[in-house]
Amino acid sequence: MSNRPLTGPSAPSPRPPEGSHAWRVRQAAEDDVPELVRLRAMLFETLGGEFFNPSSAGDDWRDALGRVLKQKLTDDDAQILVVDGDDGLAACGIGTIEQWFPGPHSRNGRIGHVIGVVTAPEYRRRGYSRAVMQGLLDWFRGRDVVRVDLYASTGGEPLYRELGFDDHPDPALYWRP
Repeated sequence: MSNRPLTGPSAPSPRPPEGSHAWRVRQAAEDDVPELVRLRAMLFETLGGEFFNPSSAGDDWRDALGRVLKQKLTDDDAQILVVDGDDGLAACGIGTIEQWFPGPHSRNGRIGHVIGVVTAPEYRRRGYSRAVMQGLLDWFRGRDVVRVDLYASTGGEPLYRELGFDDHPDPALYWRP
């Protein structure tokens, strides 16, 4: 499993052909929260490893996630996009914006983060993740974000690179207390 930090894009991303699909990307609503939690758990199962195993963590994290998702649905610096499936959500993606300190590499300090783009296995290879990403990138552009960061799984990395993401110039490190 790769979980590489990527950054980008600066150029507009291509759009899928109009009318080519019967589905659409929409903003998530409070009724979608249980399905968003289900898709996030699916993402962690896909990533694998003990750290990502949702079964070994109990349900506390799911309850906390549900509360945070409800809060983020009304947050101006968060965007949660979904695609409906036949019975629940087929795909989702979350974008957030943080205000960092401006500098020569970041004129206004507005940094975007893409969190957990995931498509249920039975809906993959239909363009749902691409459409969700394009919606998030449009949202970031409309809010004057100077950079968008994400961590890519091995399966998602080709899509992100195609959309203009590149290796992050800084090493990705983290600390856990």
